[in-house]
Amino acid sequence: MPGPAGAPTPPDATASLRDWTAWKLAEQARSCASLGSPLYATLLRAASADVVAEGPAWDVLGDAATRDTGDALALRLMAAVHRLVLTRRAPALALHYPSVGGTAGIHGAADAFLALLAERRDDLAPLVALPCQTNEVGRCAALVPGFLTVAAASRRPLRLLEVGASAGLNLRWDHYRYVDGERTWGDPAAEVVVAGRWEVPAALLATPVTVTSREGCDPRPVDPRSDDGRFALSASMWADQTERFERLAAALRVAARVPATVAAATVADWLPERLAEPTDGAATVVYHSAVWQYLSDGDRAAMHAALARAAAGATVAAPLAWLRMEPEPALHAMAVRLTTWPGGDDQLLATAGAHGLPLSWQS
Repeated sequence: MPGPAGAPTPPDATASLRDWTAWKLAEQARSCASLGSPLYATLLRAASADVVAEGPAWDVLGDAATRDTGDALALRLMAAVHRLVLTRRAPALALHYPSVGGTAGIHGAADAFLALLAERRDDLAPLVALPCQTNEVGRCAALVPGFLTVAAASRRPLRLLEVGASAGLNLRWDHYRYVDGERTWGDPAAEVVVAGRWEVPAALLATPVTVTSREGCDPRPVDPRSDDGRFALSASMWADQTERFERLAAALRVAARVPATVAAATVADWLPERLAEPTDGAATVVYHSAVWQYLSDGDRAAMHAALARAAAGATVAAPLAWLRMEPEPALHAMAVRLTTWPGGDDQLLATAGAHGLPLSWQS
């Protein structure tokens, strides 16, 4: 997401890895503060200052430091620490972590955090090397209007192809419920409920939807049915956002009973084959959310090429759609865009928050 007004620019290419690391931590602290995580904002600001001072935060992060702004280093640090908290290996810090029932608040949290970095450096350094695998179910609220638009226009069931699918939780979006006052969509008995400002036209919400298949790709997919997979996703969740934490737990229960396939592959290796032939009788929807910035130039080019080839063969009987929720600096928000073929019509459907809500209708 674009940073708040006045956010500092990144260091130049000649700056030290320590300066780059301190900047990444500070920038993520800004994002956490704007997205409602005061605990993580506080801890990351403390870590940034500690890196500058060459303290224990730098001891933990030094081996992983790069100038790559897409490496999610700050979030990987927080996930690594959260792993220790969740496994009861950080009792002093756990007092400040609502995810395990901590109620001590922010006061004193930074001291406990830095003390843990000093004490557990050998445990944390290898954990920081693990990928940060989040699968934010709230983003489905931003994607659903796109799926409904495709279903309404095509009058066909949907074939889902998700790029950067992680654990595939967002492949099960039609098993969740979305609520904004009297404006709702989904099964009233759904375990997963995404609630907040959700400006979707009432006529669109009346659209019936059937999903015929659910497939995705991710270079490092997470198995939501395994203990390790559930733990990795839980550790990546922000510890003071208990509503998101509880929603993730519910989505994992849904994943246990609703099948979806996520291949361990890059988009360049996976998507061309999936789009090689049209699927008559279904609308194929290629989609992603908060993924584009992490794709290589080669993957982006391969994806564009695969979509272009498939678009040339799209028909009324076998339509194709590209739905995405990605940051657009000019809008200061996530943009929910939809391109459909045949025809190539491109629409800005809505703008959204980084985690899906609030959603403001634009189309």
